Amino acid sequence: MGYHRAGFEVTGVDIKPQPRYPFAFIEADALDYLRAHGHEYDVIHASPPCQAHSSLTKLTSTREHKDLIPETRNALIASGKPYVIENVAGAPLISPFMLCGTMFGLKVARHRLFESNMFFMTPGTCDHSGDLVTVLTKSCRRIGDMRGPSCHEKGKEAMGIDWMTQFELGLAIPPAYTEWIGEQIMKCPFCNEDDFDDIGLKGHLENEDCEEYRNIPKIRRMFKEADENTEAVGCSRKVL
Repeated sequence: MGYHRAGFEVTGVDIKPQPRYPFAFIEADALDYLRAHGHEYDVIHASPPCQAHSSLTKLTSTREHKDLIPETRNALIASGKPYVIENVAGAPLISPFMLCGTMFGLKVARHRLFESNMFFMTPGTCDHSGDLVTVLTKSCRRIGDMRGPSCHEKGKEAMGIDWMTQFELGLAIPPAYTEWIGEQIMKCPFCNEDDFDDIGLKGHLENEDCEEYRNIPKIRRMFKEADENTEAVGCSRKVL
């Protein structure tokens, strides 16, 4: 939903049926589909299973869970496309940035890490001082009141989602995260310019087309020191 709000045409892929998914959906092995069709998309977002790195799973399960992050990363790099990998805190992502619901005014502190071969500006810092909600697959309760009654409506409000079941809420990330990512892919984070299809965002900044970017020496140095794998991304429209 977040990428859709940012202006993308979204296609979802999952090995299991997702009858409530609101956009184009393909039931298939996500990595097989990526290898076969990744070239058809402008940007690829991957969320490998998190159980291998989830602290909650480690507390409640003794099963071994395969870490699919390296295989996913290799397939994304091989596609040659701009990509984003999302996973839980503690996952072995490379130079990730972290997003939290409180950065977007939400009532949930759901920390998620994002790895990318694109350049992003972070939205700020967390603020866990408010009246926050813990959203799990079976319950939604105020932090500090874990014995109180569960409230599905409170969980939907906290996540900024009004269409998911309780179980789906527990597995989801707030759409505000991917909306923020999508908007940065679509536009220059300094001047909001979005007409750089031929040269991409990196070219837009390196060519000094952005007056706001030129006037912030510290930001310029930080960008030039960024990972050499940063892609030149223009106004991409299709996201997988």
